[in-house]
Amino acid sequence: MQSNSFWQKQEQAHLLNKELKDLKSTLEEYQDINEQIEELSILYELNSQENNSEVWQEISVKIQNLEQAISSQEKSLLFAGEYDKHNAIVSIHPGAGGTESQDWAEMLLRMYLKWAEKNNFKSEIVDFMPGDEAGIKSVTFTVNGKNAYGLLKSEKGIHRLVRISPFDANRRRHTSFASVEVIPEIEEDIKIDIAESDLRVDTYRATGAGGQHVNTTDSAVRITHLPTKIVVQCQNERSQYSNRITAMKILRARLFEYYQRKKEEDLEKISGDKKDIAWGNQIRSYVFQPYQLVKDHRTKVESSNIQQIMDGEIQIFIDAYLKYFQKNNKQ
Repeated sequence: MQSNSFWQKQEQAHLLNKELKDLKSTLEEYQDINEQIEELSILYELNSQENNSEVWQEISVKIQNLEQAISSQEKSLLFAGEYDKHNAIVSIHPGAGGTESQDWAEMLLRMYLKWAEKNNFKSEIVDFMPGDEAGIKSVTFTVNGKNAYGLLKSEKGIHRLVRISPFDANRRRHTSFASVEVIPEIEEDIKIDIAESDLRVDTYRATGAGGQHVNTTDSAVRITHLPTKIVVQCQNERSQYSNRITAMKILRARLFEYYQRKKEEDLEKISGDKKDIAWGNQIRSYVFQPYQLVKDHRTKVESSNIQQIMDGEIQIFIDAYLKYFQKNNKQ
């Protein structure tokens, strides 16, 4: 950064500056823990002679704060994946079942947005297709913040709901499914070749909530990558230009994931290994009736406080998955 030519390449400079901030933050946290330990040691030695009960209480509180700080540092070590520190792009798609599954997809969307808000992450819906009667047909949103992808990768897969349907006049119990896709936002320094000739760009009028301009002009953008048939779209921004920039960012991330997965599949063919496709697994069940229980089928962690979970309190499942992932060394 001391180099005279550093700021000539703006994108590279921005990435290095971000990396420096992350490293400084980690170092400051480590130094803070060391200072707390040193302060506690001195306080303990002094009070061992004076035996002041109020000071013992102060030491007890300081130990609790230190334990929390160390626990936070231990958790950060679980983010060892190459892209764990990146922002996340999340898409939710309902399974078969019409309105029931579409309503379930919207419930999951609310759960994740609540989780992001409670954990001080910035979230933004970039594409939203409402259901015919209720719920959503599909949604894509971004989550920006430190280790966003590392945290949310635990949510990849099929989520199953069991409840008495509010859309069934006979009050029967229904089972619904929705798939959650999570990919890391790819930084500009990672080279992804996208030829302009491989793209088909369509514009259309945005749907759903929005200002007058959003709903009365062809500002929404849909981009199809012809060789892979990957389709991305964005309708959140007011201008077609801004929507295209966001759509291209999502396309880069999806193409990166596509090529990574293809490489892994080719290696599996050579080695003869058979692995389940990650998004095809039922990773978690949410039972509303006849009893209340949320259970993660990978980590076996469960909770009976279903309302709390649906209000975004899913950290117990995320933390358990991080440890599970580290232990099993698989994605």
